[in-house]
Amino acid sequence: MLRLNLTQLRYQLSATLRKYHQRRRSRRQLLTLDDRLLKDIGISRAQAKKEGQKAFWKRSL
Repeated sequence: MLRLNLTQLRYQLSATLRKYHQRRRSRRQLLTLDDRLLKDIGISRAQAKKEGQKAFWKRSL
């Protein structure tokens, strides 16, 4: 029983860390987009900056 719980805990931790890493990477990339690309995806420079500066553990808009 304890083994199963440790395995589940390890899986959950790994999944959470992957999610946080993906958020961080996506937000950094968002900050590098030029105005034309931001317009293409429908967000302003201010929105991109606000999202890009969020901490990795905070959810998106």
